[in-house]
Order: sequence, then structure tokens, then C-alpha cells
Amino acid sequence: MKRLAVYTSGGDAPGMNACIRAVVRTAIFKGLEIYGISYGYDGMINGNIKKMHSHSVSNIIQRGGTILKSARSEQFMTKEGRKKAYDQLRTHGIEGLVAIGGDGTFTGAKVFFEEFGIPVIGCPGTIDNDIFGTDYTIGFDTAVNTALEAIDKIRDTAAAHDRIFFVEVMGRDSGYIAVECGIGGGAEFVMVPETETDIKKVVKSLKTLRKTKSSSIIVVAEGDEEGSAEQIMEKVKNKIQDEDKEFKVTTLGHIQRGGNPTARDRVLASRCGMAAIEGLIDGKSNCMAGVVSGDVLYTPFDDCISKTKPLNGDHLKLIEILSI
Repeated sequence: MKRLAVYTSGGDAPGMNACIRAVVRTAIFKGLEIYGISYGYDGMINGNIKKMHSHSVSNIIQRGGTILKSARSEQFMTKEGRKKAYDQLRTHGIEGLVAIGGDGTFTGAKVFFEEFGIPVIGCPGTIDNDIFGTDYTIGFDTAVNTALEAIDKIRDTAAAHDRIFFVEVMGRDSGYIAVECGIGGGAEFVMVPETETDIKKVVKSLKTLRKTKSSSIIVVAEGDEEGSAEQIMEKVKNKIQDEDKEFKVTTLGHIQRGGNPTARDRVLASRCGMAAIEGLIDGKSNCMAGVVSGDVLYTPFDDCISKTKPLNGDHLKLIEILSI
């Protein structure tokens, strides 16, 4: 194996650039040629492939987003599209791939490997922290800290006006961001897709809390089964029916995806990027390089895609205990 390529796919996550940097420089250190594929699978199909050098990744470790860009690819979902991607890789002499992304990225990489046999190792790049096989995903820590900074500011104005704020954070299928923000931000309630939200219990608790607290923060993951923060706020407001109490909603949205990655994300991304190259050199493939309990582990894509990563029950208990 002499020539490898790296690409990012799916939603961007802070730390992806740090991972690209580690992949490029580890490959060069090991005496390999390394190429960058722009715009993910779409760029692979269209031959958007360029050789990278050490200076190609200078001054990017601190930047959010991804210098290789990301894009959705309807073509890659078809056998014909994947064949075009394979032909482009063969034209450029690419013998192995590093895929930085989440479940969708790994699903595409798995199918591609099974059909055409090009070795591929993934690096877990997603703010949701919902990938099995790694304690944390690249971008999660930064997203939590970005959301937490916003929640701290919202609490100031909530306290000043005796308001109840519903703050919506990202997490369509996972409540990891909501839970950590809830603990770190001292939220009174956290609503996540993994647990059932009891509106009646929330209303009862809010009425009780009013005796000791003039304001409250409720963190809502966007994928909660009761709906968006706006919808949940209306349900709670209608049941409390207190004209003296103001209810407000803040949706943090895509600010959680951007920004300079934290030190934790930069280190994690660098470790995963280096491990991906070393794994390919050692003959590993169709798996993800992650970090579990401080150690680098390689987890088959099948497990990353099919197995769920449950929330920490102690964290949920912590929120309930500390909210009184």
C-alpha cells in the first residue's frame, strides 16, 4: 500500500480538520502518498481528488468545519455511482481510504468495501456522540461547550425576568449533548429521545420548584418524542396557565457545529487520524478507529452502525437530584 486518500462526509464537526491533519502527516511520516477527496462521496465520484503535502494541513488544527468540504451524494447510494467512485480511485492509484464522519459515512464505506474491496478505516466525526465503539466522537466536546456557553447566558436573563426557558439543542436520535449541557448548565429538566417525556410530571415539578426558584432552564434534544422545544413549551404552558410567568424558547441550531475545537477534540481527532493510517498499514479494514477508556480500539463498521450507545443512567439521575 503506497497511496491513500482521506475524505469527510456527513455533517461537519469541530475537530475534523485536526483529524485530516493527523491522517496526512502520519501517512507522510510512514512514507506514503496521501490524497484529499473534496466533497465526500460526491467528490469521489467526480474525481475531485488532489495530492496533499505536509504544508497542505498547516494552520488548520484550530479551525472548525472541514477543509475537504462535505456534501450529500444521491449517486453514491446507487451501484452505478459507487462504480464511478471506484473507477476514479483506480485512476488515481488510491489503495486505501480514511473516512471521517458518522453512521451514514460508515454505512457507505462498508458497502463500498464489500463491493470493491478497497480497504477503508473510519474516524468518528459527529457532534452527536452516538457511535458505538468510542467513548467520545470528534466534535462532541466542542458542541457541548458551545451550547453550554449559550445556556449560561440564557440563565442570566431567565433569572433577571423570572422566566422559564426551553432551550433546544441538537440531537435528533441522541441525547448526549442535552444531558451534558443539562448537568453542566444546572438545568431543571432535560428531555431526550432515549427516555419518555412525561409532560404532567414536568408541570408538577415546575409548580413545586416555583416555591424555591423564580426561573428554570429546560434543555430539549431536537429529537424528543414530544416534539420541538416550541411544541413542548406550549404543552407545558397550557397546563400551568400562569399569566404572571413568562415562557421563552431558544433554539441553538447550527452554532453547535461550528467554532474552534476544544483541546479534547483536537487530541481525540489526532489520535484517531494516526490510528486510521496505522491500521491500514497493518492490514485492518472495514472498521473504525476509536478511543475507549483511553485506548485506541478498532470496531467493525457493522457494530458501529447496528449497535446503540446508551446514555449513562447515572447522568440522568444526577440531573434529577441536582435540580431540586
